[in-house]
Amino acid sequence: MANPTLLILAGDGIGPEVMGQVTRIIDWFGVKRDLTFDVEHDLVGGCAYDKHGTPLHDDTMARALEVDAVLLGAVGGPKYDNLDFSVKPERGLLRLRKEMDLFSNLRPAQCFDALADFSSLKKHLIAGLDIMIVRELTSGVYFGEPRGIFEEGNERVGINTQRYTESEIDRVARSAFELARRRGNKVCSMEKANVMESGILWREVVQKVHDEDYPDVELSHMYADNGAMQLVRAPKQFDVIVTDNLFGDILSDCAAMLTGSLGMLPSASLGAPNADGRPKALYEPVHGSAPDIAGQGKANPIACILSFAMALRYSFDQGEEAARLEAAIEKVLADGARTADLMGEEGGTPISTSEMGDAILAALEASL
Repeated sequence: MANPTLLILAGDGIGPEVMGQVTRIIDWFGVKRDLTFDVEHDLVGGCAYDKHGTPLHDDTMARALEVDAVLLGAVGGPKYDNLDFSVKPERGLLRLRKEMDLFSNLRPAQCFDALADFSSLKKHLIAGLDIMIVRELTSGVYFGEPRGIFEEGNERVGINTQRYTESEIDRVARSAFELARRRGNKVCSMEKANVMESGILWREVVQKVHDEDYPDVELSHMYADNGAMQLVRAPKQFDVIVTDNLFGDILSDCAAMLTGSLGMLPSASLGAPNADGRPKALYEPVHGSAPDIAGQGKANPIACILSFAMALRYSFDQGEEAARLEAAIEKVLADGARTADLMGEEGGTPISTSEMGDAILAALEASL
């Protein structure tokens, strides 16, 4: 059988540094676990603009549609702030999401025990936290028409339209229910059905999908504003949260900071299954390009490494190997290894990006 294929788009800023550690781990799995990937590298974001005059070359886009999964580092930086909106680095990422039709955005919020003190919440509220937010990514108020700024009478008015079809809600609901079956078998759907017609439709469709095809999964509904409050009151009540594009944007950032560091947070954006059953997929850390520390060896590679772990689990059905990698990271943190972003009040000397990679590889070796 052919090896699974990966397209690595390291991007800008700290992207190449953190992705370099992911590449080392991919190589380790090939040598030590007989799990070999055919890996290609290409450009996205500002570096693609520098070479091609566009943040994503057509050839790169075509290859992204062909491979089994895409791993992305980060895009953007102050160098590109004055570019026309159409060629800003972020447009490359948005094009990937759009043309790959990546409608289901998975944002885990997991608190490793060794980092429980980093959250702004009390330790007992977040120790052992492991929740997943499933955000609809390709519709809703960010894409609905009409939109724009218009003249109305003697003043301007800004308009954005919240729009969802039944099929768009149906497919992201199924994504959440399937995910819940691999986890705690519990889904909470969040919307604003009390004041928004789109929320009424959202609730009706999610309930219908549940009743017809996922009655074994526990389903609850919650207004999104209450959901935000509950995330900071008692976050461990949740397993999988499914919500729309706007609320998902807000709630996932709220959940992200429960864990204390953006440098620890991966994400996945999934599309419909291909003929082989694998979904089109893009995996990326939540953090940005961090140009202020780029090239200094200070970046935390764990979010990018955990994004590869998500690829192992959701694109390649390698749940045991994903768990092996996650356990190695947990051990390294428990042993006290810290990059600069993880230095607490107790002080100490941070390790470099590559030294964190060294530690995780050593922990993987010890797991054999």
